[in-house]
Amino acid sequence: MSWETVIGLEVHVQLLTESKIFSATPTRYGASPNTQAGLIDLGYPGVLPVLNRRAVELAVRFGLAIGATVSRRSVFARKNYFYPDLPKGYQISQYDQPIVQGGALEIPLPEGIVKRVGITRAHLEEDAGKSVHDRFPEASGIDLNRAGTPLLEIVSEPDLRSPTQAVAYLKALHTLVRYLAISDGNLQEGSFRCDANLSVRPTGETRLGIRSEIKNLNSFRFVEQALRYEADRQVQLLEAGGQVVQETRLYDPDRRETRPLRSKEEAHDYRYFPDPDLLPLVLEETFIDEVRSALPELPTAKRERFQSAYGLGAYDAAVLTQSRDLADYYESAHRAGAPDSKLLANWILGEVLAKLNRDHLEIDQVPVPASMLALLLVRIADGTLSGPLAKTVFETLWAGEGSVDEIIDARGLRQVSDTGALEQVIEDTIAAHATQWTEYCAGRDKLLGFFVGQVMQATQGRANPQTLNALIQKRRERSG
Repeated sequence: MSWETVIGLEVHVQLLTESKIFSATPTRYGASPNTQAGLIDLGYPGVLPVLNRRAVELAVRFGLAIGATVSRRSVFARKNYFYPDLPKGYQISQYDQPIVQGGALEIPLPEGIVKRVGITRAHLEEDAGKSVHDRFPEASGIDLNRAGTPLLEIVSEPDLRSPTQAVAYLKALHTLVRYLAISDGNLQEGSFRCDANLSVRPTGETRLGIRSEIKNLNSFRFVEQALRYEADRQVQLLEAGGQVVQETRLYDPDRRETRPLRSKEEAHDYRYFPDPDLLPLVLEETFIDEVRSALPELPTAKRERFQSAYGLGAYDAAVLTQSRDLADYYESAHRAGAPDSKLLANWILGEVLAKLNRDHLEIDQVPVPASMLALLLVRIADGTLSGPLAKTVFETLWAGEGSVDEIIDARGLRQVSDTGALEQVIEDTIAAHATQWTEYCAGRDKLLGFFVGQVMQATQGRANPQTLNALIQKRRERSG
């Protein structure tokens, strides 16, 4: 039997606010346990929550960016459950009246097509604390620093049909929230976490199968691995005559398998009801218009502009616009005078990204300013540097050892384009390799590379490759 996989994702995005969603407690990552938990976060009797305006603004920004309906009136509810890292015994969230409803995200797929994934809703809520199981030999610790941190939970429609599509959606969403500056999207720190709902059904069936929820996936690689395992598990179970049980599962990356955590709760299990300490959130049109006017150029629009304005291919444009900082670096270099849009893209996608990866740096930490990269490419275009010499200069720039022209002069790296000087080196090379020259003149064309290499070695890589090739071939014509 042929099977179809159906996937929907719930992504928890930690919002970029300086304080928590209902208190003035800071949200700085990495503080000592339980040093960033105030009375409101700890659920002390008699304290009252006060909504963080900045969190509302960031949620509205997201809703406008995906073409959703921003609710002029939304309601906070209490989601009731017991867990040691939830001091109040309930989580303040939104249920039937969220701040964002509908909308969609377009994602590029490897096949070269663009898929539209519907967004069911995005709602504001507070994060819970964190249980720590590896610090004490026979006990678990509770760190409540994270309790009350503002989250935007983004729930997709079950429109995804493979783990590959799910990862593409997550990457597009990750790019978007960073473009909008509503989250730093740091997966390692838990700023971007994913719960995945997956079911399978016979191909052609319209009804959804029974789903499993896989909790707290914090890397794109783990999402893909977990979904592939779970889809295979469900198919094997059904083909063996069994039934899928609706449950919550955890992914074990060491064993690359999912395993049961608990039976899956339904909405009524949480006994949602409007929070009596919080008034309904009512947004004025002027507030929404202010947020709309401050929206940046979005990733899809920027990608299309990079293709039309700079003549880049779809792949180059997609990679360069995958982060706002990377796109800004490209455009800054272009404005600084980089002479060739494609060459600039090649250098950023090649040398710059390779060294950022090697040194574990982000693009905003790049040690070579965009203006300096532009000048380096000018020196390639005006014949001062060859490609290999330019890479030597770039490595020195990366180490912070001067400007482009200072490095060229200090190291004697100017490309040799003087035909008289090159012709003399060619003659010396021919004299040293007479047998090979005779074979080259007799028609063994592959030896051209040999002679180019010898002259390059003799000039320490400073010979102009185009001039050198032309001179060697002209010398062969005279010999013939």
